[in-house]
Amino acid sequence: MSMLNEFKTFALKGNVIDLAVGVIIGAAFGKIVSSFLDDLVMPLVGRYLFSADFSNAFVALGAVPEGTAATLAAHKAAGVAVLAYGNFITVALNFLILAGVIFLMVRQINRLKAAEPPAAPAAEPVETVLLREIRDSLRQSR
Repeated sequence: MSMLNEFKTFALKGNVIDLAVGVIIGAAFGKIVSSFLDDLVMPLVGRYLFSADFSNAFVALGAVPEGTAATLAAHKAAGVAVLAYGNFITVALNFLILAGVIFLMVRQINRLKAAEPPAAPAAEPVETVLLREIRDSLRQSR
C-alpha cells in the first residue's frame, strides 16, 4: 500500500502535471507547425523552386521497374531505394520553425521574469536583533 501512496504523491506533484500539460501543448503545437508547412509553405516552395509537388521530390538510387509511376510512393512500393530529399527538407524546415518559435517564447518569458520587481528583503528574526544588541552592549562595557 505504501508504494501506491508514494506513486500518488509523485504523480500529483506540480512538476509532473506541468510536464504533462507541456507535452500535450507541444504535440498540438507541433501539429500546427506541420500543417503550416505541409499545407502553406511547402506547396509554394515546390511550385516556385521545383515546378512540381515538393513532397514527391526524390532521386531513385536503383533500377526502376518498367511501368512504375513517377511518384515517391510508387517507387517505394516497387522496392526502389530512393533519396527523398523533399521530405527531409520539409522536416528540417519544420524543426527550424518550431525551434525558432520556442526560442522566441523562452526569450519573452525571460524578459518578463527580469521585469518583475525584486522581492523585499526579509525582516531579520527578533533573536538575531537581540543578539546583536547584546553583543554591541558587551563591546561598549569593556
